[in-house]
Amino acid sequence: MTFAELHESDLFVMPNAFDAGSAKRLEEAGFPALATTSHGHAATLGKSDLEVTRDELVAHVALLTSVITVPLNIDSADCFPREEGGVARTVELLAQAGASGLSIEDYDPTRSAIVPFDEAVERVATVVRTAHQHGIVVTARCESVLYGLGEDHLARLAAYRDAGADVLFAPLVNDEDGIAAIVALGRPVNVLAAGDHPTVERLRELGVRRVSTGGALAGIAYDAAVAAAKALA
Repeated sequence: MTFAELHESDLFVMPNAFDAGSAKRLEEAGFPALATTSHGHAATLGKSDLEVTRDELVAHVALLTSVITVPLNIDSADCFPREEGGVARTVELLAQAGASGLSIEDYDPTRSAIVPFDEAVERVATVVRTAHQHGIVVTARCESVLYGLGEDHLARLAAYRDAGADVLFAPLVNDEDGIAAIVALGRPVNVLAAGDHPTVERLRELGVRRVSTGGALAGIAYDAAVAAAKALA
C-alpha cells in the first residue's frame, strides 16, 4: 500500500525512527509506515533540534530508506528555504533519497517566530508543486501552539489546505474539540502522541488518520541507556 493510500480510510500509527537500527526494528514490529524526527536525528549527531543541515538530513533519509521497505515520512523542518534552490530543491533531494512523504512547518528558528502568513502559504504551495511531481505526500504543520506564539492555527491550516497540502498537523493540539476542528477542515490529520492526548481508539472516532511519536522514542532510548549505565556504575 502506498503512503497516500494509508491515509484514505482508517487511522494508522507512524512511529518516528531516529537511526537506521530503530527504523529496522520498527518495521519488523509491523508498522505500515515510519517517519524521521528532527529532534531524534539531531540527538544522534550530538546536536540540538533544528541544527541539522540539509545535507545531513538527506544523508539520513537515504540511509533509512536503504534499510527499510515501508514508506518513510520526513520531518524536514521548514524545508531549508535559505539553502541553494530553496524549499523546491529540498524536496527534490528528499525525493532522490527515497522519501514517500515530508512535512513543512511554519516556524522560523532564525527569527524565533512564525513565518508571516502569505510567505508561509507560498512555501507550502511551492513544496506541494514539487512534491506531487514525485508522488510525495505533503504534511503542512502549523507550529503556533507548540511554540506558544498565539497565531490562529486553524486559519493557517485552512490556507495550507487550499495551497494543496495533503495532511494537516498542529503539534500539541491534543484536546478533542481542537482535534475535531482540524479534522473538519477536510484533510487527513496527524496528531502527535505527546502530553495528555486521547487514546488511539478515541482519535479514530474523531476522524484522525495518523498518529506520530515525534522525538519521544529517541528520548526513551537515550534515557534508558543512561539509566542502565548509571545502574551498572
